Amino acid sequence: MTRAGMIWVAVSAGLILLTLLIIFILQNQDRVTVHYLGVAGELSLGMALFIAAVAGGILVAVAGAARILQLRSQSRSRRGQPQAVPGPGSPDLVGLN
Repeated sequence: MTRAGMIWVAVSAGLILLTLLIIFILQNQDRVTVHYLGVAGELSLGMALFIAAVAGGILVAVAGAARILQLRSQSRSRRGQPQAVPGPGSPDLVGLN
């Protein structure tokens, strides 16, 4: 499949998921009271669940980005250090004779 074809498949899948999400929100219009850190407010159940899902996605993205930055930092620090060359009798060379 070409790159353009893959993009269209991804766009189509995204539009289908967005349509299903809109249907979910529209079918869950019952008002609920939401309490968070001492603050209370009323909104539709579908919107409350949508906000919770987006907040969870943001937390996962932040944690993933932090881990990627940590791994990049470790990789950069390792590049600056000379590589150790195994000597005679080293466990890395056992069994290679």
